[in-house]
Amino acid sequence: MIYNRNFKKAPIVSLNGEPVLLFNQQQHTLLEVLEIKNVNVFSECRRGFCGSCKTKINSGKVTYITEPLVELEADECLPCCCVPDTNIDLDLTTDEPTNIFVKKLKNLELTD
Repeated sequence: MIYNRNFKKAPIVSLNGEPVLLFNQQQHTLLEVLEIKNVNVFSECRRGFCGSCKTKINSGKVTYITEPLVELEADECLPCCCVPDTNIDLDLTTDEPTNIFVKKLKNLELTD
């Protein structure tokens, strides 16, 4: 029997503590798999606005496929260019986009 040292358990992606999906590496990025599962993540990445999908990580780690073009805090990720490295819990809900960029926009609308 040959043992594959590179075998790794597929990470579980949770949203605010609720498991939503198993990242089985059939998708290219975390953003793509969230979109397939109909999780609303505000994203303008494909239109050239890097950083719009910035999302808070409650727990877990990601690996970047390509280096992010924006500065991130230790507890943030850009789902458009990363994959989960471990089980990961994101500060998102399935109802409406709650990533940081949208929160800032809503705060601006309330004060205007």
